[in-house]
Amino acid sequence: MRSFFGAVLVAACGLGAGAVLAQTATPPAQTQTCRVCHGLDGTGTNPMIPNIGGQSEEYLSKQLQDFRAGRREDPQMSIIARDLTDEDIKALSAWFASITATYALPQ
Repeated sequence: MRSFFGAVLVAACGLGAGAVLAQTATPPAQTQTCRVCHGLDGTGTNPMIPNIGGQSEEYLSKQLQDFRAGRREDPQMSIIARDLTDEDIKALSAWFASITATYALPQ
C-alpha cells in the first residue's frame, strides 16, 4: 500500500514540476541588453542602477517611453530606449513586472 501511494506522490510531483516548467516564461530577446546593468531578475548590478524586477508594468512602460521620447534622460538608457518599439517596451515591461521581488525588513 505504501509503495502505491509513494508512486502516486512521485508521479504527481513530476506532473506538477512539468506544469511549472511549461509555464516558465522565456525572457524577451531585448533583455540581453538589459541584463548587463539590471540582471535577468531586474536587480541592479551596482548601487547606482535601480532594481526594476517586480516593478509595475505601467511604471516600467512609462519610464521606457519617457527615455525613448527624451522626457527622461540617462547617458545609457536614453541611447538604449530610442531604438525600442512599442512592442519591445510592452514585452520588457511585462517580463520585469512578472518577477516576484522579495524584501527583508531590518532586524
